[in-house]
Amino acid sequence: MKQYLITAKDFTDENALERRLKARPLHFENARRLKLTGNFISGGAVLDEHDKMIGSMMVLQFDSESEVDKWKESEPYLTMKVWENIDIRPFKLADV
Repeated sequence: MKQYLITAKDFTDENALERRLKARPLHFENARRLKLTGNFISGGAVLDEHDKMIGSMMVLQFDSESEVDKWKESEPYLTMKVWENIDIRPFKLADV
């Protein structure tokens, strides 16, 4: 499987954190499914200097680009307008 580093920044409007908190259980449910299928490697929230969640990072792996596209179509943080900007790059996890 090819690995990907996903970094995403949240919207910054006044309802952004509320949308994140609403979508969060669904996002975690999706991540747990990905973990069971071997697609989820690591991830977490990006915080600002006040420990407020302002984005995310994930390391995922998929067999094909079409699987990446399928994930994007079902990712709650995308479908529920939590992430404003998302960057997906090929990645190689160090074997240490």
